[in-house]
Amino acid sequence: MTTLHFLCAGAAQGLVKALQARFLADTGAELQGRFGAVGAMKEALLAGEACDVMVVTQAMIDSLVVEGRLRPDSTAALGRVRTGIAVKQGAALPDASTPEGLKAALLAASAIYFPDPQRATAGIHFANVMRELGIHDELAPRFRTHPNGATAMREMAACAEAGLIGCTQVSEILYSPGVALVGALPSRFELATVYTAAIGAAAADPVRAARFIELLSGADTLPLRSAGGFET
Repeated sequence: MTTLHFLCAGAAQGLVKALQARFLADTGAELQGRFGAVGAMKEALLAGEACDVMVVTQAMIDSLVVEGRLRPDSTAALGRVRTGIAVKQGAALPDASTPEGLKAALLAASAIYFPDPQRATAGIHFANVMRELGIHDELAPRFRTHPNGATAMREMAACAEAGLIGCTQVSEILYSPGVALVGALPSRFELATVYTAAIGAAAADPVRAARFIELLSGADTLPLRSAGGFET
């Protein structure tokens, strides 16, 4: 069976998985790749990992196009994803709509789940939010960080402890069973990231790669993207 290889930011993991069966039926090709923090995906590409299609932030796509790692005529935006706060399904939703409310909710939490604060877009941003709130060092013993937001949400859902809170891209929250979206970060701390797909410069199957990007970003799948946290 033909295989199409991808490297994909965690924010688009739910979307890619939802479209795997359709892509196979349409093209006869199986999707194979991995998901992770955008920094980790760039490292994989630069290390020579097979990549027909890459899905990461618009900023990273642009830089990799300039470097000749991705085809400049192949880019297509999937949409904008906000960064949000989550709790376990069934837990009371804290008021995190203001900086003061967010600070109080974090201070009250028994543990705080979020993605890699060194390589993940949401993780880097959230760590800086906590620094701006003046509570980063105080809360550090309660941090439970993971390679990507999807893993962070899965681990939070599986933990039996009460009083948990998490932060990652809204799309990762909405696609993760067992967690509930509280809302986007307060406007003062808003991070809305545009995710974009592009064909790898060394793609083995550029025709099917283009078809996959069309499926990810096209009008037919707009309702699926919207339901999963992607905004136009």
